[in-house]
Amino acid sequence: MRGAYLVSGKIEEVHLVPLLLSPEARSTAGVLLLTLVAVESGGWFMLRVVRGQRPATEFQRAFFRAGHAHAGVLVTLSLVAQLLAGAASLSGTAALLSNGIWAAAILMPAGFFLSAVGRDRTQPNQLIVLLYAGVVALGLGVISLGLGLLAGSA
Repeated sequence: MRGAYLVSGKIEEVHLVPLLLSPEARSTAGVLLLTLVAVESGGWFMLRVVRGQRPATEFQRAFFRAGHAHAGVLVTLSLVAQLLAGAASLSGTAALLSNGIWAAAILMPAGFFLSAVGRDRTQPNQLIVLLYAGVVALGLGVISLGLGLLAGSA
């Protein structure tokens, strides 16, 4: 396939490469896109909290806000990581560890939201462990994917 792009004031023809996803990456990306509905409902919840329609302490407001923000950013990062993991042709342990990126998109927001649930809460409950698990998963995932991409470019 060919396409044309405007580059430095000139139209240049380029070869287009179709995006190919493995069946696993395609289904994971589909699920990740559907999780945006949950992020959207979190936004609706946040709007109720900010407007005072849902009582919350300052601690809860901060944790709910952080949970919502992390959810959106990490789902987006996970979608990009699916493309990069496919391009890196990761296998074995590296492929397994790169799944930590999308796992973090679930664990970290859950840690923020669930550890702040409860009437008049001013400190996180034991479910804060989900946040820490997500941090570890994200770290392992991005390191694995980054090293896999660098190894493939050598």
